Amino acid sequence: MPSPRSAGALLLCRAEPAVVGPAAQLLRERMLLAPAGDEWSVLVPEGKPWSATADGGGDPVDLVLGGWAGALAVGAPWPVLALWWDSDRSGFTLASGFRRPVGYVWLANGTPVGEDEAMRTFAARLGLDPVLDMQALEMLARPDSAADARARMRGLLAVLARTGLTLPPGLAPGEPADRLCEAARVSGHAETVEWPGWRDAVHAELDVVENTGLGPWMRGPKGRFLATAQLVSGVPLTVHGLRRRSGGWLTAGALLLVHGALGFAYDRMRAARDGNAPGA
Repeated sequence: MPSPRSAGALLLCRAEPAVVGPAAQLLRERMLLAPAGDEWSVLVPEGKPWSATADGGGDPVDLVLGGWAGALAVGAPWPVLALWWDSDRSGFTLASGFRRPVGYVWLANGTPVGEDEAMRTFAARLGLDPVLDMQALEMLARPDSAADARARMRGLLAVLARTGLTLPPGLAPGEPADRLCEAARVSGHAETVEWPGWRDAVHAELDVVENTGLGPWMRGPKGRFLATAQLVSGVPLTVHGLRRRSGGWLTAGALLLVHGALGFAYDRMRAARDGNAPGA
C-alpha cells in the first residue's frame, strides 16, 4: 500500500487569494494560501488527512483532494484543480461548478491509465488552446518510457503556465506534504487559512461577495436554484462521510450545505436591503 508519508497535494484555484481565502476557510482544514501567477492561487494543506493503510483507516489522497476541489468549485464561479500524488500514482482532478469532475492518472513509472476524452474535457473547461495546448496534453496521455509520473505532472504545469499559472519555488509535483508546506512558508507570500468559527467565516464570505462583484451571480432565481442544488448535493455527501468516517467527504458535504444556506441568506439580505433603500 502507498505510504502517507510520500503523499502530497496542491489545490490550484483560478482566482485571486482574496477571493479564495474565505471559501477555503469553510473546508475547516488548516492550509497555506499563496498567489500562483496571474489570476491563480495555490492552497497547500498543512495537515495530511489522507492515508492508504492496510486497515482502511483513512481515504487515499486522490479522494480527499477530489472532495475538497468539488466543494470549493461548486460554491464559486471559478474552477479548482487538485494535483495529488503518492508512491504509486499521480494525477489531477478538475472541478468546475456542478459539472462532473474530470481527472487523469499516471502510475509512478509514468504509464497513463486515464481516458483521452478526459484530456479534451480538461482543455475545454479551462479554455486552453484547442491545437497547441491539446497537442501537449495528448503527449502526456501517450506511453513514454523516459517520463515518470513526476515528469508528466511537470508537463501538465507547463501547459497551465500559458494561462498565467506560476507556482512559488519549491511547490513541485512529487514532493511530500511536509516539504510543500515548508516551501510555501519560506516563499514569503503565503498566509495561513484556518477555521475562524461559523460567524466569522460567514461574514468573511459575505464580504467577498459584496466586494468582488459576485453578488449578482447569487441573486434572483438563478442564485436560489444554485443554493437549492448545493443543499441537495450536500446532504448525501455529508451522510456518506459520516457512514464511512471520511473527513474528506464529510467536509465536502458540509461545505456544500454552508454555501447553499449562505446563498439563500444573501439573496434575502439584499432583497430586504433593496426594498428599504430610498426610493424603492
